[in-house]
Amino acid sequence: MSHNDNNQEKSAELTGTALITGASSGIGKEFARIHAEMKGDVILVARREDSLIELKNELEAKEGITAHVMAYDLAHPGAAEQLYDRVKAAGLRVDILINNAGFGGAGRHIERPLADELEMIDLNIKALVTLTHRFANDMAAAGHGRILNVGSTAGFMPGALQAVYFATKAFVNSFSQAIDQELRGKGVTCTVLTPGYVETEFAKRSNLEDTPLAKNGATARSVAQYGYDAMLAGDLVAVNERKLSFAVNWVIPLLPRRMVLKMTQKMQTRKTV
Repeated sequence: MSHNDNNQEKSAELTGTALITGASSGIGKEFARIHAEMKGDVILVARREDSLIELKNELEAKEGITAHVMAYDLAHPGAAEQLYDRVKAAGLRVDILINNAGFGGAGRHIERPLADELEMIDLNIKALVTLTHRFANDMAAAGHGRILNVGSTAGFMPGALQAVYFATKAFVNSFSQAIDQELRGKGVTCTVLTPGYVETEFAKRSNLEDTPLAKNGATARSVAQYGYDAMLAGDLVAVNERKLSFAVNWVIPLLPRRMVLKMTQKMQTRKTV
């Protein structure tokens, strides 16, 4: 087989159907646009059905692909299982799974509503694990597939004032790499995208506006493109900025723990006027 034939085969495989969670805004919406530009069909998943329908209409008109809308709040118990069952019932095969849905929330853990903290774990961890387990089984049986989990540079360190969020992303970073090792021999790869701050609704929802963390963010499009390309290449960990990559891999691990904790707390403290 020539190199060109191999590329065409790979391209055909990877422009199959992509299921994208958190597809109604931010990075998730850009993942959907990028995949549609590759002429791949998409399954759009998020809570806001109206936003998903709007995106479906945009992608189908512009790219001529088929977009399926499946509105679920994946933080709800059983929602990820229901989504999987619905995809199967529709006779759809997922070639690419992009676990993008997630949220954060700033404040001292004991001062935040416990229900919010547990909902964060349900979405950022439980839904991601459930969808990975279900769809990766199908991918392994088919002998190919790509998984892209959206982690964060937050996953490389503990984060005071976002204790649960940082911990959920540490789980995602660790879990994704182990899954890749387990499944690579079966033709399935798992990439974890670990961006720094991104200009999305995240800061507003997480109550992080006016903090040092929420400035100079990358665009959702650039981060999504970086992650998508890394997934196609089968990369293991993708940090979208070189300086950040150096910091989380070579600087932070060598710093005293207390210094790191103070740094992350300062980054997430609102400026006082």
